[in-house]
Amino acid sequence: MNVTKGANALKRVVGLRTVKTALATVAAIYVAMLLHVDNPQAAGILAILGVDTTRWRGIMTVYARFAASVIGLAVASAVFVLAGFYVWTLALYIVIAFPLLTRFKMKEGIVTGAVIVFHLFHSGVVSWHAIGTELALLAIGLGSATAFNLVYMPKQRKSLESLRQTTEDMFVAMLGELAKFLRDPAAVWGGDELLRAEAAIEEGLQTAKRSQENRLSRQDEPWLLYFGMRREQLDMIQLMMENIAFVSSSVPQSEAIASLFDRLTHDVRSEFYEGKTERALDALEREFKAMPLPSTREEFEIRAALLHLCRELRRYLTVGRRGKMRRSS
Repeated sequence: MNVTKGANALKRVVGLRTVKTALATVAAIYVAMLLHVDNPQAAGILAILGVDTTRWRGIMTVYARFAASVIGLAVASAVFVLAGFYVWTLALYIVIAFPLLTRFKMKEGIVTGAVIVFHLFHSGVVSWHAIGTELALLAIGLGSATAFNLVYMPKQRKSLESLRQTTEDMFVAMLGELAKFLRDPAAVWGGDELLRAEAAIEEGLQTAKRSQENRLSRQDEPWLLYFGMRREQLDMIQLMMENIAFVSSSVPQSEAIASLFDRLTHDVRSEFYEGKTERALDALEREFKAMPLPSTREEFEIRAALLHLCRELRRYLTVGRRGKMRRSS
């Protein structure tokens, strides 16, 4: 138990990626030493370059770096054989290899390839043994990084659930403030919940993307769908706020729409889309159409703002229906 607590404390202080990098580096050096590969420290450097934040990204990074290093090694071997081992030939290698790797979208492997090429330059000879040594260092260093990338990645579920809780709390507060303003246009709201909801949604999207990349099968991530839905709905809440700003006084229709927002504060936390608010909105819009035309300019402007508000509310509900159906299926 004490060992586990100590390991968790270490991860919190220095970071999981740092711990994995340290272990991968040591493992790569020891493997290279056991296999009697020249300059085993180079395998440790390559392991440092190969460790990444997620499983999928780590695999793609290692693949790009290994392929880029092989290409760079081939170019450098040709350059050294034809022009010799001089400092200026390193510049020639860079001029040829770097644009080539960039064109083939292997920019991530440029540094890794440079480590191998400079090591070959230091040996001062191009031979099958020298090239085999560089390939062995690549396989050991990047292989060690891959192993530690795959062996453990932190679970994001608790963090995602916490972000979801924050997002829904802010949505409840915002919808409640909209209802309050419709009942009393003189009410004042600072809007802090809007900023907090936006921050939680963006963090949720990033965390969900990391969670998806930690699975080797490229399946849909339900959390990405959820936070994507909430981002769309947040945009609509902002538009609803703009419409409500034109409501200068309370009218009977304001109270009816405020009741819909009250209902939404309960629907926010529901796992499934039940459609009760949408049916109530349908009935309200039918009432609007049956009402006599406004008699004053002020009433006309307020009714127009409320009509736009209802349209944005319907878009909000449509996004919720689509998102929740996919998330629960």
